[in-house]
Amino acid sequence: MKDAFIGAVRDRKKVRLTFFSKQDGRELTRLCAPMDFGPSSRASDKSDRFHLWDYESDAVMHTLSVLPAQVKCIELVDEQFDPGEFVTWPPKWIVERDWGKYS
Repeated sequence: MKDAFIGAVRDRKKVRLTFFSKQDGRELTRLCAPMDFGPSSRASDKSDRFHLWDYESDAVMHTLSVLPAQVKCIELVDEQFDPGEFVTWPPKWIVERDWGKYS
C-alpha cells in the first residue's frame, strides 16, 4: 500500500482513499491527491502517516494525515493532479519527487 502511494505521489496520480475517520467515527472514502508519507509536523505522535489533499472535504483545511492502521484501501485513479492546485507553501517533502517548483 505504501509503495503504491509513493508511486502515485511521484506520478502525480489521484487516489481514492477509504479510511476510518476518528473525527466522524466511521469509514469514509475520499478522492485525494497524495502529498507525502512520513511523520506529521503538527501531531504529537510522530508516527509515519499518509498525507493527502482531500478534494471532497467540507472543512476549511483540505489536508488529511492518516495513520496506516486507519487505512482500509488506497485505490489508484487514472487521473493526474496539478500540485499547483494546493501547494501554497515552501514544501519540505519527505518523499523525493519531481514536481518542478513544487518539489
